[in-house]
Amino acid sequence: MAELVTIARPYAEAVFRIALENKALAAWSERLSLLSAIAGDNQMRSCIGNPELSATQKSELFKALVGRAVDGGEANLIDVLAANERLSALPEIADLFEALRAAQEGVTEATIYSAFPLDDAQRKDLITDLEARFKTRLTAEVVVDQSLIGGVKIVVGDQVLDTSVRGKLESLRLALNN
Repeated sequence: MAELVTIARPYAEAVFRIALENKALAAWSERLSLLSAIAGDNQMRSCIGNPELSATQKSELFKALVGRAVDGGEANLIDVLAANERLSALPEIADLFEALRAAQEGVTEATIYSAFPLDDAQRKDLITDLEARFKTRLTAEVVVDQSLIGGVKIVVGDQVLDTSVRGKLESLRLALNN
């Protein structure tokens, strides 16, 4: 897995620089998302790995599957990846691009584990409080984890804020054992 990230990083950084220069971060996010989905398809993975298909054939197949006119930058990316046998790295390229975009826009991803589903108002209030606490804009994914018993556990980058009942019980258990 680390090898694929190493392969994908220079491509993601190059696409990011081009997108930033052209003020087209959102457009490139959409393009890479689509290309990633195409590359992730089981039949397409078979085609990508087929040694009987030339790089040009693979590239043309990708462009045809996009389903719309492919602009010059996107076509060039597909051609370069096909020529270097790197089309399978597109999902990683898309993920790395999104991480670079989030950093550029000052947005951090958060995962909120909640014992119960959160309605929109609760989610909005919680995210507002978390943005103030972490001093950054957040995009949050809410995951229901009934094993928490009550409360929430929040993961922002490498920081964890555990206010769940399970977390407090675990802290109490550790304190009693020491």
